[in-house]
Amino acid sequence: MTEQKSSSGIGYILSICLVAALGGILFGYDTAVISGAIYSITTYFDLSSTMKGWAVSSVVIGSILGALGAGYLANILGRRMTMMTAAALFLVSALGSALAPAFWFYIVLRLAGGVAVGIASVVSPMYMGELAPQHWRGRTLSMFQQSLVVGQTIVFFVNYFIARDVAQEWLNNYGWRWMLGSEAIPAVLFAVLLLLVPESPRWCIMHGQHDRARRILARFTPQKDIEPMVEEVRHSLDGGKSSGRRAMNRQLHQEKRSSRSALKKPVMMGIALVGIFLSAAQQLSGINVVMYYAPTVLSGVTDSTGSALLQTGYIGLIFIVGNLIGMYLIDRVGRVRLLTIGSLACIVSMAVLGTVFWFDVQGYTAMLAIMVYVTGYAISWGCCSWTLLSEIFPNSIRESGMALAMGAQWTAGFIVAQTFPMMRGSEWLNDMFNGAFPFWLFGAITLISLLIVWRFVPETKGVPLESMETLMGEKFRQGRVKDFSQYRERDAQTA
Repeated sequence: MTEQKSSSGIGYILSICLVAALGGILFGYDTAVISGAIYSITTYFDLSSTMKGWAVSSVVIGSILGALGAGYLANILGRRMTMMTAAALFLVSALGSALAPAFWFYIVLRLAGGVAVGIASVVSPMYMGELAPQHWRGRTLSMFQQSLVVGQTIVFFVNYFIARDVAQEWLNNYGWRWMLGSEAIPAVLFAVLLLLVPESPRWCIMHGQHDRARRILARFTPQKDIEPMVEEVRHSLDGGKSSGRRAMNRQLHQEKRSSRSALKKPVMMGIALVGIFLSAAQQLSGINVVMYYAPTVLSGVTDSTGSALLQTGYIGLIFIVGNLIGMYLIDRVGRVRLLTIGSLACIVSMAVLGTVFWFDVQGYTAMLAIMVYVTGYAISWGCCSWTLLSEIFPNSIRESGMALAMGAQWTAGFIVAQTFPMMRGSEWLNDMFNGAFPFWLFGAITLISLLIVWRFVPETKGVPLESMETLMGEKFRQGRVKDFSQYRERDAQTA
């Protein structure tokens, strides 16, 4: 009976997590849909290089705003209702931007879509992590990460099928509207399916709804484990003395004060800076150029827009495969070694891609270079940086460290999305480098990032979280870890 309950409970949790993962698919869909539409939007609204960058990067600004407010909304409205809010914003953004009569109207609606992206990026994995058993949380986080790439790949092919066998004039006037509007379908699906999933039991307990939390837990938890789980959450709120919003706010205030005090320690500040660097480097390696501008890049070396969009779809499939490879290897090969292998692939492929533009080479060389880049990125920065961020922050600075890291990631993403078309449109840079400069620049940044990783980031595979501060401190002081086995021995003793 217990095994049957456990089996059905896992299936129920998996179905809930799949619904929440739709937030990740919409995240990827919304940020990548612009890749097929940007050329036509630029033509339709007669945009300069700077405004073209703003047409793409405005969603990133909205994402920053959404991520900043997501935690507050999730605590006030609940996890499920906050995801419903994101679904509504995705829908409004899709339909509104598709019907935009003027560029300013388009920007406002893309900002709204960005807010939805920011909310989904915070609340969907939060919800999945709160419902999943502890030994499943790593898998659910991987599910959310993979859903982003799936969403991007889906929209790459949607863009291709919309653009296939139609005149460029139709694309410039109507095609981009269909591309943006197509997001309404997964947005409606997300909203409808959210009606079928429960609220987070943790949120219910935070707000004093203990009986509701017990009913939800009873759907996938053995009866004997329900009360201990309720008490565990209650005791995390002001030692179990109270519950509800007041206790939650008191706990948040105490955590913020403790985190600010801990960040004054040199080692903690160093760890925070490493987290900021990992998040920023993930974007500064140039991945958003591929996700946002791949058809634009490939159209310069292919024979048609349709061909460029189809090749972008293949790139998305390669990204999915690369992510799966990274997920398989990360606990076998190690984080730093995987970062090294993938970064070297990114550096070489960006050098080749720049050379393709330098010599104006036609054919599939550019696509092959991008595919190598995407594979290298997926197994390194795309996979390892998220894992490292979840590992390196001690509990005392975990929330502050993650907030700083996410802020750095969105800021770096905005910089890349905004400046790439400006670099591509610069007459001086084109005269000097014939379009190769941005790719060589991203390759150089990746090389510098790899050197920083070698100097300041230790291998964390098999190291318990309780030993991470000591491990990081040794790496900071000496540039290497003399006896890595001692940390694994601690792990064995802890186990």
